[in-house]
Amino acid sequence: MAKPIRSFVCQGCGTIHPKWLGRCEGCGEWNSLVEEVSTPLPGSGRTIGAKTGASRRSGLEFTDLSAVAPPLARHGSGLSEFDRVCGGGLVPGSAILIGGDPGIGKSTLLLQVMGSMARAGHRTVYITGEESVEQVRMRALRLGYAESPVALAAETSLAEILPALESGEVPRIVVIDSIQTMFVDSLESAPGTVAQVRMSAQELIRLAKKRGFILVLVGHVTKEGAIAGPRVLEHMVDTVLYFEGDRGHQFRILRSVKNRFGPGDEIGVFAMTEGGLEEVANPSALFLSERINDISGSAVFAGMEGTRPLLVEIQALVAPGVPGSPRRAVVGWDSQRLAMVIAVLEARCGVSLAGKDIYLNVAGGLRINEPAADLAVAAALVSALSGVAVPAETVVFGEIGLAGEVRPVGQSEARLKEALRLGFTRAMIPSRKGKPSKKTSGSDQSLAITIQSLDLLAELVDYLQSE
Repeated sequence: MAKPIRSFVCQGCGTIHPKWLGRCEGCGEWNSLVEEVSTPLPGSGRTIGAKTGASRRSGLEFTDLSAVAPPLARHGSGLSEFDRVCGGGLVPGSAILIGGDPGIGKSTLLLQVMGSMARAGHRTVYITGEESVEQVRMRALRLGYAESPVALAAETSLAEILPALESGEVPRIVVIDSIQTMFVDSLESAPGTVAQVRMSAQELIRLAKKRGFILVLVGHVTKEGAIAGPRVLEHMVDTVLYFEGDRGHQFRILRSVKNRFGPGDEIGVFAMTEGGLEEVANPSALFLSERINDISGSAVFAGMEGTRPLLVEIQALVAPGVPGSPRRAVVGWDSQRLAMVIAVLEARCGVSLAGKDIYLNVAGGLRINEPAADLAVAAALVSALSGVAVPAETVVFGEIGLAGEVRPVGQSEARLKEALRLGFTRAMIPSRKGKPSKKTSGSDQSLAITIQSLDLLAELVDYLQSE
């Protein structure tokens, strides 16, 4: 009998140590090492590629890049926003990992996808490791999918799950909710540990590639918002999705951070209702529906989320602070980026923000990651400080450099077309190539929208302070 192998694995980064240490050498986290015992497979001690008697012949077959591949087949999920994030549909044999905060709606979203695909005639399998079958049925009844022919089971052991998926008719899609609850009998560690998560995912993905069904894994997230478990889990799958949103808001954002079959950083927008998640076809109008016009400290940012232009309101509030310890509170944007914009406003534009409390919020619960929001944030800050409102029909976007210059950003035409479609008639943007550098206003005939081009951030400050 093979001797068990004992090792200590970091639950934060997955680094394996031969002995216990108080601090992981890989990520530096304290008290994160857990002992794990595994039994090597029979014959695993032999050298890979060693000859046994006669010369060994490899069964590996090679091909070249010029080989003609069949068109990539995709299947609709019944939810256009979900298909959009996945690149236009679900690819057979692909593995998708979806994570999000507890209670954000991951299971609700996937149950709606499974119910829609089952109604379309696809064989769907839903395996839950966190809830009972009755709990899932109650949710399906509330969502209106109680009559959908979804194969449902509650199980956590792969020794029971894998044989069921290997035999019989090949399912179109299989959902595992969640991967942290699955375990392999050959490992002595508890479910949810790095070794169990890695091995469980590996076995499920291997079977999905072999039989050609779509595999969806639900993953827990840490308090920082990243998917829990080893980072290698995100490398093993084809698509990584994050379900974002504040439970105090009705909006939910499904964001793609990795996709081998489509564009990355694509988003889908949903609204949480009593009957489940509803798709939002026009998210820009929804994010701006509660906006108050002609109020200081507000600016409309024309951003890009993947291939979709999206307009969102950025709000700022500047108030007197406690001397020596001003407060900086940011929701929906990078706090380090805010510190840079404040520093440029003070050093290059003479705007005094020292000693003042600053609060910044992206309305609607959306999180913005692109630097094109710099100019809109600066406009909201200057407007809040001066009390002069940014004109209600104006959109703002552009990147700010440390020298105080306003730099152009990509996909400006798409941003302006979305603004025009929603009724905006004016845009404050960086100077574009082929335009006079000192141009302050003019009409873009192709878009029928008035453009105010900016070379320096000081021009924006002078405009808002002179209104």
